[in-house]
Amino acid sequence: MKTKCLILIALAAALVAASATATTVVPPTFDELVDEAQLIFQGTVTDVRCEWTGEGTQRGIVSYVTFKIQDVLKGSPGPAYTLQTVGGTIGNETIAIADAPVFKEGDSDILFVENNGHQFIPLVGIMYGRFRVQPDVVPGREYVTDYAGGPVAGILQLSSADFKNAIRAKLATRAH
Repeated sequence: MKTKCLILIALAAALVAASATATTVVPPTFDELVDEAQLIFQGTVTDVRCEWTGEGTQRGIVSYVTFKIQDVLKGSPGPAYTLQTVGGTIGNETIAIADAPVFKEGDSDILFVENNGHQFIPLVGIMYGRFRVQPDVVPGREYVTDYAGGPVAGILQLSSADFKNAIRAKLATRAH
């Protein structure tokens, strides 16, 4: 009986510890995405570079994701911009954060960036600050999906132009 009690106490302690470290991300509203972002742009990933940082228990992998900027909606990123995120793969060692976006060369995205270099994932609402830009069946047209490739706000296909126009319209109301 004493052994069962100790096992239950250890299990309860482990569950409390696990729940204390779990992260819940509340999806930001469109207004929050626009307002909280220091930088909003559409860009294509041109490079992903991972490096080891820190020592001992503080040792980890940081990824540097460089984008060629195609359209700036808020802020001034210049012709290229590099995001610094925690996690990545070096050799056969991977450090990953649940639900954190994973970028690869050639990805086209609209990003809502905040606190780059100071936040473990520098996107508003972590994964919610990334919108994938996909080619449409009509040549020369693109549409936007959420971070997981699903429809944006229940709209089956939202063109990237319409999405960016909505962002610009929201920014224009904030300027007045």
